[in-house]
Amino acid sequence: MNIMDLILLIVVFILSGILTPLFQNIFTRLGGNLYTPIRGGTPRAVGIAPFIVLLLFFPPPGNYLIGLIGFFAFLDDIIGRKKIKSLPFEIGQLSRGIGMFLVMVVGYFFFGPVSILIALMIQPMNIADMQPGTAASTVIMMSTLIAILLYLTTGNPYSMALIILAACLGYAPLDYQGKIMMGEVGNHSFGVGLGILYTLLGINMANFHNWEVGGVFLVVLVLLIITSFIIALLRRKNLKDFLEKTLKISNPTYGDLWMDVATGGGLGDLLRRILLRKRAIIIENRFLIILGFRRLFYNPYSHLSG
Repeated sequence: MNIMDLILLIVVFILSGILTPLFQNIFTRLGGNLYTPIRGGTPRAVGIAPFIVLLLFFPPPGNYLIGLIGFFAFLDDIIGRKKIKSLPFEIGQLSRGIGMFLVMVVGYFFFGPVSILIALMIQPMNIADMQPGTAASTVIMMSTLIAILLYLTTGNPYSMALIILAACLGYAPLDYQGKIMMGEVGNHSFGVGLGILYTLLGINMANFHNWEVGGVFLVVLVLLIITSFIIALLRRKNLKDFLEKTLKISNPTYGDLWMDVATGGGLGDLLRRILLRKRAIIIENRFLIILGFRRLFYNPYSHLSG
């Protein structure tokens, strides 16, 4: 790592740290969908601060994908939960879905089929942002891990993982205090950023071991699963309460917690509504219960969940 790399990381950290309280104050004054009543009033979408930093300093083509998802995710933050007449989804969900689709399509030209997994990283990070500090902790842990693994596979101590880490460290203090939320723009941007880091590691490992494209895909898939497990572990108490009290899933297993991180939230429930309609699937097999299939097939639109 040379002096210019170090200066860049310091600039990323400081700029993210300056922009975060700035947007906290702006969104608090603006109110509306950018200021949620959670915890007595919390500005959301403050993750636009690290999003701007990553857009400026994360090298292409990664910043192209971050820019795409960040734009459509911020629209989701602004619009909120407004329904589309005669359609089974919200405007925000549509905006987010368009962003994910574009990440897959544009990313395919740079990274191939693994761009699908890069886009799917949005799901667990979105669930992580529902608890103060969880999304930030996930980004810090996984970007640090990838930075170490990239160093071991390339011999270069500087990597794009350090840019993600520096941007998150500058943002994180107010999030840990529960005073701000990343919002969709923040957790989606970090999700895609982590997906790109996982892909770079997969490419390096594939080149070293002479793997085919499938090897890269497998590496990223494993890291996506590990990320979801970490989030489930960090949010285990809140998730367990949610599954028991809201979804009425008795004695939820760790598989249920992981499945909620991997498939829960608005987009997951939308897919269940489309695929299952009002059908209820009862899981009684003990092995499937351990794996979390009760949460996977929980349909909020069935007659049993009403």
